[in-house]
Amino acid sequence: MKKALLTLFVAFMAVGSYAQCDITADICQNHITDQFLSDGQHYRALLLNDQVAEFNATLFGGSTYRIAACSGTQDGNLIFRVYDAERNLIFKNEDFKNAPHWDFQVENTTEVIIEAELDPIAGASGCAVLLMGFSR
Repeated sequence: MKKALLTLFVAFMAVGSYAQCDITADICQNHITDQFLSDGQHYRALLLNDQVAEFNATLFGGSTYRIAACSGTQDGNLIFRVYDAERNLIFKNEDFKNAPHWDFQVENTTEVIIEAELDPIAGASGCAVLLMGFSR
């Protein structure tokens, strides 16, 4: 009986977390404006305490990109950092008051690593959503 209740609880939490991520993704989509075409991906992670999510992406040369990063229903709750393949820091939104998006140009096709974590002030858990758009 306890095992069945635990399984039901875990399933309920998973559905609730997924719905939370959908709401966050919808809000975050507002940062991918008409000048950017979405890459069609929703990078998502449920973060607890001081966990860091890691996402990998390939950026194609000759394009301008926008990364939008959100957690919860307000901007500024998610800290994100962008690294090149050798883990050299390219950008961190902490230097810009946790800005919810960043625009940048890529001259050559490159692999990047994007780390995301909750701002400790924002809360102990939440859904991290990253969206990416591009233009030429």
